[in-house]
Amino acid sequence: MPDSDRLCYYGAKTVKNMIRNIAVVSLSSGVVGEPFIQFEVEIGLQRLKELGLNVKFMPHALMGLDYLREHPEKRAEDLLEAFRDPEIDMILCAIGGDDTYRLLPYLFEHDALKNAVTDKVFLGFSDTTINHLMLRKAGLNTFYGQAFLPDICELSPEMLPYTRKYFEELISTGTIREITPADTWYEQRENFTPDQAGVPLVSHPNKGFELLQGPPVFAGKIFGGCIDSIYDIFNGDCYPDMPALCEKYHLFPDQEEWEGQILLLESSEEKMPPEKYRRALEYLKQTGIFRRINGILAGKPMDGAYAKEYKQLLTEVIGMPELPIVFNLNVGHALPHCIIPFGVDAVVDAEKQIIRFT
Repeated sequence: MPDSDRLCYYGAKTVKNMIRNIAVVSLSSGVVGEPFIQFEVEIGLQRLKELGLNVKFMPHALMGLDYLREHPEKRAEDLLEAFRDPEIDMILCAIGGDDTYRLLPYLFEHDALKNAVTDKVFLGFSDTTINHLMLRKAGLNTFYGQAFLPDICELSPEMLPYTRKYFEELISTGTIREITPADTWYEQRENFTPDQAGVPLVSHPNKGFELLQGPPVFAGKIFGGCIDSIYDIFNGDCYPDMPALCEKYHLFPDQEEWEGQILLLESSEEKMPPEKYRRALEYLKQTGIFRRINGILAGKPMDGAYAKEYKQLLTEVIGMPELPIVFNLNVGHALPHCIIPFGVDAVVDAEKQIIRFT
């Protein structure tokens, strides 16, 4: 049986329905274990408790920045253990970072990840894009768009309503049925000190989904993630060994695997300059996937940075006017965050402003 058929998310979680037990993993940055951030962690734990969830931090998740930077093998151990634990329903990433690719040898030698993966919900974003690619190879459909620190621990008086709506749907049903635009978007908080607890974010009206080109209705399975992390798969400026390691383990799917898919791209808090965004799109174009996919969904940039430039580059670099491109999804780094199921049949309707999953 092919890896892609090994696990059927809908056959598993719709039987279990309610998610009760969550494991928190630190697969990139270890910041969740630092003392200066524990007041945020307590906010998040209280919110999860109020939702009726039991939370387990995996053994190394709270070991801090320096330890986890030096021990990628321990991060990998936590992920494998979380999948093997029969009590865990959902694996929630603490936050992103920038070097989760270093887990590759520990997860793919001797098929460690493939042999450990079980039918659990996996949720994360940002650098976790690389983990989504890993789990895709292991046959698991995952969920993109939220994480523990950025979303559950948000310092506003409560979780952002749009974010909370999708998180509650996921834990109560094991799935996401549809996505519509947020009415509001929020500016990024300038600092995360204790005096910010209970301070609301600055908000603005949101425009909704923006069709840049192509037909407004298209369908396919969604996959992708943070364009910054995808860029690093092909470019070694950040980590010189990353492209070779990703190639060794065949992390990025072949162009044939993109046939009929919908590519998701969102940008990080680093607010990628337009010239780098262009290079990222050119790397993707060289893979040949734009000739295979059915459309592109692009997330709203954080604080709206370079939105005009990104929209122009998406149409200009790809150079395929017939390919649908929808911009301004509330996913990834710009607040608030929806949750997108990967590997599930989806229909995008930009006119009706809705994405439905079947």
